[in-house]
Order: sequence, then structure tokens, then C-alpha cells
Amino acid sequence: MRASGPAPPKAGKSKARRVIGKVVRYGLLTLLAAVVLFPLYITVVNSLLRPDQIAARPPKFFPFDPQWDAYSRAWDGGHMSRYLVNSVIVTVAITAGQVVTAILAAYAFAFLEFPLKRTLFAVFLATLMVPFEVTIITNLTTARNLGLLNSYAGLAVPFLATGFGAFLLRQAFLQVPSDLQDAAALDGYGHWRFLARVAVPLARPTVAALSVFAFLGAWNQYLWPLLITEDDEYRTVQIGLEQLSRTSIDQLNVTFAGVVIAALPLVILLLVFQKQLVRGLTAGAVKG
Repeated sequence: MRASGPAPPKAGKSKARRVIGKVVRYGLLTLLAAVVLFPLYITVVNSLLRPDQIAARPPKFFPFDPQWDAYSRAWDGGHMSRYLVNSVIVTVAITAGQVVTAILAAYAFAFLEFPLKRTLFAVFLATLMVPFEVTIITNLTTARNLGLLNSYAGLAVPFLATGFGAFLLRQAFLQVPSDLQDAAALDGYGHWRFLARVAVPLARPTVAALSVFAFLGAWNQYLWPLLITEDDEYRTVQIGLEQLSRTSIDQLNVTFAGVVIAALPLVILLLVFQKQLVRGLTAGAVKG
């Protein structure tokens, strides 16, 4: 029986290298997180400073005398409640539309056989290469001819389908084992039941990731809502921020407070769905 002795020098060096590597990785991640979060921190700080402090040099990095009334002025004077309601309605409609159409299209491309399947999928992918600015005049003319100006439908309809969503979910559906398809067929599952009870539940992380991406894209829209609406009744929060900045030129903290209010739903969304977002983006990356 061998007597236990001190660890070999090579094992000790290997352990030290692993510790150093972990420290370096965490240090780099902390630095990158600080770089990413610093603009958000400065926005919150500026919303709590007085206007003269925002322009002061050197700049202030902490509000020792926070001006909380800037948020009430942004909310009331900037009509943020109306703009937020409009953004929520439009964003939820766009997100739901993109998820539903992407699920249906992805299922067809993943599980069904029909003529020109590969060609049509290539056309779907080609739409990702077309900038929105190329089609904006056509979309605006179509919306005007259909009487969709100044309406929630006009804000949402052009964005209810996306080639990116179809591609993302098709890749997730292709990970479904063929054995499950055979078992579902033996149990008498048609396409709708297989889609609702097998395919979508297995692709839930990817569906969640697509929902987050769709929500972010719809919430941050500025150009299309500006063109399709003419009065404040249907305008969204991004246009509201631009109007708030024009009416609060000498009150920069009020503008920053409006930015924080507009960004708060996005922060909450990312915090709630961060695990699903990561799982959806990495789904299928590792086979096991």
C-alpha cells in the first residue's frame, strides 16, 4: 500500500494555472460588463443630477443630491404614459405575429415536403439581406392606400413576419429526434397536434429567444412610427423621447429620466428571460 505524500509538482502547477486562468477570465468578463453597463449607469446618474451638474467639468459620477422630480416631470410633461401604452400594444402585436408566423413557416420547412422547398427557404433567407429602408416607401404607400395611417394596424402589420424567425425556429425543429416523429405518427398525431404538443415544447428556449428579439426590435422602432403616425394618439415611446428632448432643452435631466423610463421594460424583459435567451441561442450548438 502506497503512503500518501505531497502532491507532485506538475499537479500543483496545473492547478495554479487553472486558478490563474479562471481569475483572468472573470476579470475580463467583469471589465466587459463594466464597459457595457457604464452608459446605462451614466444615464441614470444624469437623470438624477441638476442640469448645471450634467454640464459640469469634471463630470459627476454620483448624484449626492438626487432630483427625483425629473421622473415625474418626464412622466407628466412628456406624456410618457400614453406613449408607453402605444408601444406596449404595438410591440406585443408584432411579437405575437412574428412568433406565430415563424413557428408555422419553420414547421413547414423542417417537417413537410412540397415542391420548391429549398428554393422558397432560400428566398426566406434572402429577405434578411434586404434593408428595411429599401421597402419603406412601398410599405408607406400601401398603408396609405389601405387607410392604415394613424392606426395600430399600420404600425404592426408590416412586421408580423420575419425570415430570421423562420430560420431560427427551423434550426430548432431540425433537432427534434426522428424517433419522436415516428412515435407521434403511431399515436395518431397529425401535424397540428405534433406541432403543439411536441415540436413547440421542445423548441421553447428558441421560441423565447425569438420573442425577446422581436420585442426589442419592435420597442426600439423610430422611423416607421414617425412616418405612419401624425398625432400623439398612436405615437410610440421612441417618438415621445424625441419630442421630450425638444421641449426640455434646458432640462437635460428630464430627458435622461424619460430615457430611463423607456428603457425600464427592456431591462426587466432581459432579466426575466436571460436564461431562455442564452439557451435559445446555444440550442443545437453541442450534440450529446
